[in-house]
Amino acid sequence: MSRQPGLFETGGAPPPRRRAAGAGDVRPARDSPLLEAPALPLDIRLGTSSWFFPGWRGLVYEGVHPQVTLSRKGLQAYGEIPLLRTVSLDRTFYAPISAVTYAQYASQVPDHFSFVVKAPALVCDAVMRDEEGRGKVANPHFLDATLATREFVLPCLEGLKAKAGPLVFQISPLPRGLADETQLLIERLEAFFAALPREMAGQSPIYALELRNPELLTPRLMRMLARAGIRYCVGLHDRMPEVERQETALKALDGEEPGALVVRWNLHRGFLYQAARQRYEPFDRLVDQDVETRRVLARMAAAAYKAGRKVWITANNKAEGSAPLSVLELAREIAKTIG
Repeated sequence: MSRQPGLFETGGAPPPRRRAAGAGDVRPARDSPLLEAPALPLDIRLGTSSWFFPGWRGLVYEGVHPQVTLSRKGLQAYGEIPLLRTVSLDRTFYAPISAVTYAQYASQVPDHFSFVVKAPALVCDAVMRDEEGRGKVANPHFLDATLATREFVLPCLEGLKAKAGPLVFQISPLPRGLADETQLLIERLEAFFAALPREMAGQSPIYALELRNPELLTPRLMRMLARAGIRYCVGLHDRMPEVERQETALKALDGEEPGALVVRWNLHRGFLYQAARQRYEPFDRLVDQDVETRRVLARMAAAAYKAGRKVWITANNKAEGSAPLSVLELAREIAKTIG
């Protein structure tokens, strides 16, 4: 199957390169439907959450590979699919990684590629959790800017360099007492972001805040983010309001401090993560298409692009069933919306 020219072919990335096969080599899928995607402007970066899913055979990867092989060797093949210009580094939420590891990731993708990177729960979760995710005791490192800088921001920027996209601080669900202290928490967030480095080796990091507590999504929070120069990451998750309400909140922020559009399309509404995983595995087809969310995201991306702002949108397998196919349909909708 040949790749069809897109609406913005002159700004698109090249088709997958042909590499000589080696032992355990992972190559991009030759006949993937993703190769039929319209070539969007380079400042609109679409991608997925992580990249190492064996069910993506024929979509992203050629042949059958175990997850461990895709984790180690699949990123280069992923980056050779022109549609996929970003990926969310989710593993960094569970534990910090070194600048060397970040650099290894950066070396596997093209120059136009840009990572969305999640800050570690070490500084984003107000409680220490057990293996089942239950909060046990208060986390003494919650919103510790010194620790966040040392363990996350500096290694990330040093390793990824120009390929560092938005650095997303996803605040995990808050315990009831802290969630009720909205004003105090907003003040703590403002102090935290103010203490993070604003430039390193000529780079100005893009910081973004993602929430899991809808009661924090207030005009007061948006005013704080505007003052601090922080982006609001639209996090589509069952805990959070529908995309239209988050779009409204973002418009209030952009009215004061326009900036990059950062979206993480995490989960189909009405599902918990485990239920969605069981329903959608092996993530090779769209099961529950969310046409309305896709339409709104396309409108937001087109508006941001036309205003000269950069766009990062990543989709999770648990949004519709298969993240690569969600991205493909979103790209088609964006191309139609831009016109």
